[in-house]
Amino acid sequence: MGRTVLIVDDHPSFRASAKRMLEAHGYEVVGEAPDGARAIDAVRALQPELVLLDIRLPDLDGFHVARRLAADGATPAIVLTSSHDRSDFAKEIANSPVRGFIPKSELSAGAITSLVG
Repeated sequence: MGRTVLIVDDHPSFRASAKRMLEAHGYEVVGEAPDGARAIDAVRALQPELVLLDIRLPDLDGFHVARRLAADGATPAIVLTSSHDRSDFAKEIANSPVRGFIPKSELSAGAITSLVG
């Protein structure tokens, strides 16, 4: 599960490095989005199996995007990322429709696979 991926982050350099890492491990990056509104549109259009979703976006936070995708009936696995520590968002992560959270500093194909299978 989760072999096609949409990367959502407002930093082009992070999107580029995440894309290289994921593709090197057999994932197919089907799209990228720099903000929450475009992420929602991209999920509808591209139907990825996995969304790698930054929590801090310029328009909507990742928690709002995740709830919106779940309410719309979109079914990708969602993994949140942030440069902040998990403890900064523990309650929000627990109450959101996501598979889990990976700090950007710990992002790896193995960490993603452990969350989405």
